[in-house]
Amino acid sequence: MSHGEKAVEYFCKGYNCAQSTAAAFAEDAGASPEAVLRMMAGFGGGIGGTRGMCGAVSGMVWAIGVYGGAYDPNDNAAKTAFYTNVRAALDEFIERFGTTSCRELLLKAGCLPKPDPAVRNAEYYAKRPCAHFVEAAAEIAAKYGAAPSEGQ
Repeated sequence: MSHGEKAVEYFCKGYNCAQSTAAAFAEDAGASPEAVLRMMAGFGGGIGGTRGMCGAVSGMVWAIGVYGGAYDPNDNAAKTAFYTNVRAALDEFIERFGTTSCRELLLKAGCLPKPDPAVRNAEYYAKRPCAHFVEAAAEIAAKYGAAPSEGQ
């Protein structure tokens, strides 16, 4: 199962977008899914329901760090290469969806952004585009996380 498919599976179980994207990489991080789900809980809803940075994007950046975030903090070249890689991943997400803003992504889909989590039911899953975002974010993280020093 791909990271994107795993992310969608978590999302369809009711986890938020950040949790779903990051938990797809739990095994890669040497962590339990439960620990990752707990750590990422506050990043859903555009960080705590503020509808800022899309939670799937937050989870994507976390996942890229799983692979390339262990650079020596005094190695400026390695840090620069890692940041370049993260920016490339963000650029790809923006190229696909136009923004990394939760509010803007929801408005584009005709959804009213509210601060509190919505009840998960068939209507929610039919209308909300978030499963597409978590799938794409996980796919992008796998792509850019696999070779962080190459700066794809």
